[in-house]
Amino acid sequence: MPNLFCDKIVEALNLSKGQTLLVSSDIVGLAFQAQSMGETFRADNFIESLQAKLGTEGTLLFPTFNFDFCQGKPFDIRKSPSTTGALSKAALGRPDFKRTQHPIHSFAVWGKHQKYLCGLENASSFGADSPFAFLLKEKALALIIGLSYQGAFTFAHYAEEMEKVPYRYLKEFTAPYVDETGHSKIRTYSMYVRDLEKGVESSLDPIGEVFEAKKVATSTMIHGVAFRMIRLEEAYQEMIRDIRQNAGRKLYQLKA
Repeated sequence: MPNLFCDKIVEALNLSKGQTLLVSSDIVGLAFQAQSMGETFRADNFIESLQAKLGTEGTLLFPTFNFDFCQGKPFDIRKSPSTTGALSKAALGRPDFKRTQHPIHSFAVWGKHQKYLCGLENASSFGADSPFAFLLKEKALALIIGLSYQGAFTFAHYAEEMEKVPYRYLKEFTAPYVDETGHSKIRTYSMYVRDLEKGVESSLDPIGEVFEAKKVATSTMIHGVAFRMIRLEEAYQEMIRDIRQNAGRKLYQLKA
């Protein structure tokens, strides 16, 4: 069912047919603004507006991260919920989306590259064979709605793993994993995590400021909500430059 409120937002984003788009969001502000205007913001309407804009040659991803596996709890690819917002939860509930396999950093995917992405068997969240690597190769766009870079730009950790930054290290996690057929098996996956003993804290807003200063990203206010659009290939190069020339200081900080 068409929704003019959602269609107008998507039109303002200047997306093109065939693009690959990753959307991270907090839509509380949009829902409030829609209500104040006598409109209704529905997650499914917004997703469908994006699908229509990208077309059948496009690919749409939502992060569906869940960190229970890190605590030794079972991950069920069919049932484990997303902890990354209402849009991602809505995508998981749609029959036209499928979920990628990693139990910590998974994505709900629709479109041209759905089969490829859902077939990936990457052991590491941010490895060279992960969906994050695909996003770089495809020169994808990342759209962040209503959140800061710190709150949503997980792609930065892919650059950190590729460069083997010394303030993070590869850590393994083992727990039960339930696949699409309902079969359960103990599996081990990994993630390039912060070195807590060194007091490392992720701090991504400074690199976001670099992105915007260099026009790698744009920040636009729509209905009072910030929409940040990042070109990931160029953003990756800026992060690599910061890691190699500035020891990654725009990507992390140490606790005082």
